[in-house]
Parts: sequence; C-alpha cells; structure tokens
Amino acid sequence: MRKFFQEIKADLKFKTAGPGQKLSEPSRAPREKPKAEAAPKPRQAPTDEAQMAAAAALARLELKPKGKAPSCSQESIKNQVRRELMAEAAASEKGRPEEEKEEGAAAPSVSGVYFICPLTGAVVRKDQKEKHLREAIQAYFSVDPVAASIMEIHTFNKDRDKVRVGVETMAKYLDNIYLHPEEEKYRKIKLQNKVFQERISCLEGAHKFFQAVGFETKTLPVPGQEGKEGQRVDVGPEEQFYMLKEEVLARLEDLKDSKEQLLSSEPLRARLDRQLRVFQPSPEAARFELPDDFYNLSADEIRREQRLRTEAVEKASMLRTRAMREKEEQREMRKYNYTLLRVRFPDGYILQGTFYAREAVSVLYSFVREALRDDWLPFELLGPGGLKLTDENLAFNECGLVPSALLSLSWDAAVMADIEAAGEEQPRSPLRPELLARVQTL
Repeated sequence: MRKFFQEIKADLKFKTAGPGQKLSEPSRAPREKPKAEAAPKPRQAPTDEAQMAAAAALARLELKPKGKAPSCSQESIKNQVRRELMAEAAASEKGRPEEEKEEGAAAPSVSGVYFICPLTGAVVRKDQKEKHLREAIQAYFSVDPVAASIMEIHTFNKDRDKVRVGVETMAKYLDNIYLHPEEEKYRKIKLQNKVFQERISCLEGAHKFFQAVGFETKTLPVPGQEGKEGQRVDVGPEEQFYMLKEEVLARLEDLKDSKEQLLSSEPLRARLDRQLRVFQPSPEAARFELPDDFYNLSADEIRREQRLRTEAVEKASMLRTRAMREKEEQREMRKYNYTLLRVRFPDGYILQGTFYAREAVSVLYSFVREALRDDWLPFELLGPGGLKLTDENLAFNECGLVPSALLSLSWDAAVMADIEAAGEEQPRSPLRPELLARVQTL
C-alpha cells in the first residue's frame, strides 16, 4: 500500500499545474510546448493503477458543485486529492479478503491459555480443560477404579465443605467395617437413609467409589414383625441397600487403604502451561496482543467497558482522588485471570511465559532461574519504569504486571566484576543452549 501511495504522490506532482492554470486530465495529450522551451526531463511513467486512481479523484473534484471560489494553490489541490485517495484505499482495504491483507497485521503474542493434563500429559486449551480431565479420569477407571472414583469426588464437586463432610461420612462407613467385620449391620448401607442422601448421594463419583471398593446394590424387604405363631410378616415395600461382598472381608487392609486415600486426596488440577518462548532482540518487545483467554469478562463486555471508560475519562480524572484512582485500578486488575510476561536480558534476548495474575513474583524469579545456563548467578528484575521487584511475595496483579508487562533483568554488578576479573570466557547468552536452539522472532 505504501508503494501505491508513493506512485500516486509522484503522479500528482506531474499532474498538478501551477496557480491560475487548469489541470490536464491523464487521458488527454500533453499540451504542445513552444520550441524555444527546454524539453522536460524524462521520468518513469506511473502505473496503470495509479493513473486510474488519480484520474478518478480529479474527475470527482471537477464535478463538485461550485460555491466559493476554491483555492488554486498547489498544496490545497494535493491535500484534497490525497484525502480522496486515502478514503478510497481504506474502503478497498476493508473489502479485501483476510488472506490478501498486508503482512504485519497485529497477531496475538500468544495463541491462548493452555494447560497440561496431569494424567495424560497432553497440552489442551483452557476451554477444553474440563472436558479433557473428565475423559482422562473416565479412561483411568480401567487402570484403577478406586483412584478414578476418588478423583471424580474431589475434582468435580466444587463445594469443598460438602466434599469434606461427605468424604468423612464415607470414611466412617468403611472404618466401621474394618473395626467390626463380624457385624453384618455395618456391611449394609441403606440408600434411602437421610444422612446418606444428604451427605453422600449428592456427590459426583460417590456411588462409583462404593462399587469400586466392593459394594453391590441389593433390593431387600423392609424388616417386619414376628407373628403370633413365629411367622414373619412384611409391613412395607422393598428398599435398596449397598451390601459389601463377602470376598472383600478377606482383604480388609485394601479397604483401609481406600479409606485413607479418600481422606488424603486433593482435587486433580491441570497445570498451567507456561508456554516458554525465547525471542531474538526486537524493538517490538513491549508490544502485546492478547487473546480473550486472558480476561475474566467476555470480549463484548470488555469492549463495552473500554468504551464507557473512554467516555468518562476526562470527567473522572477531575473528580477522583489519588486513593480512589488506585482503588479502581486494583479493581480493574481483578478482571484478568492470567498475565503474559517478558523478561529482557542485557544482551537483548527476551524470555516469555504465561502466569496466573495472582501468582507471586517469586514464581517469575524461579521461572527465569530455570532458564539460565548458570542458575546460581544472582540477578534482579526491574518492572516498567525501572522499579525493582524486591518483594517476591506480592502478586503480579498487585504490582501492576497484568495483563502483560515487559521487565528487564539486571545482573549483580559485584559478581559480574569478579567473573570478568577471573578472565572466564562468557557464553554469548546466559540462557540454556536448548532454549537458544529454538529461538524465535517477534
């Protein structure tokens, strides 16, 4: 597009006459000059596309209704034609298909937020995380049904208080059997029991756990009364029970292990993929384009809030105190779940990673240290504006490092001076060789 406007500009200089002269149209033959006049220097002819665009713009100018006498200066004509051409080019650019647009359009700095499944090791997008976890746990039933059912209980029931109460009640059932294996009443659980219904039956995965440890469902008559002649009289409908299989009594230690595993387990969580990247030195290091995955709000909600803030910014800046502005900034920071951070090394190389917005600064220090060839080298991280990140317990959103930030790394001057004095040969980059082997360009 830049080349296109350069050609138009050159064409305009050729087409534009001086004050008091009439513009000649491109299709007309050039006016014959007197023989005494020196012939113009030859120049490169504009492209067909440039000639057509200029002709169209000039024709529109001549067709406009006349009001006040227009300025005949060369500069005013150039400006008007330039505006016409830029508008025409913008309309043309808008209508072009995506694949034909110019290279260099802002691409996301990272394609999204990704997680690593602890069971399969697969890397999945945020919106596929829950589905993949369910499928992975379901597949694990063929490996260890007890462990898989415990994963379901702790992972997919979000009310942690209900999980705690339900798990403790289930453990009590198993404990009674382990301590009193000879008593049949402990090996039988009434499914319609109020406690069982309120504390256990409502938990996802609970029924699968009982079946996995050795219970089976049986329908039994409601206990009746003895008649006068010693005959049993049923006085109610049948009810369902969980009954422990007889063969389980021979391996009570397994039942005890299952109980302890149930009590000690934690929710299965996919681990945030840092998406570690190393980039060559680039002036684009401070430029970030983030996908919607980094926000708590939907894309439409974000756009609406940005519009409202833009409309009120002047008024708000006059009325709010500094404390009010800082409080609002903190509230804004809570809208981000994740942050994309870049650390620029003294040699210009850039290390990039994805983090939770509420993770501590200490996590970033560990991330950088793990990427170093010599992880013992002391360093400091400087935030935007050169502020040292000395309190490693602060969260990223408390430091204003969300939803993205470019930081700088500074070596300990005394240590580096000792290294230089020792005459040790320094590698071209402090980063690990395997990271430099896959360096990218921003």
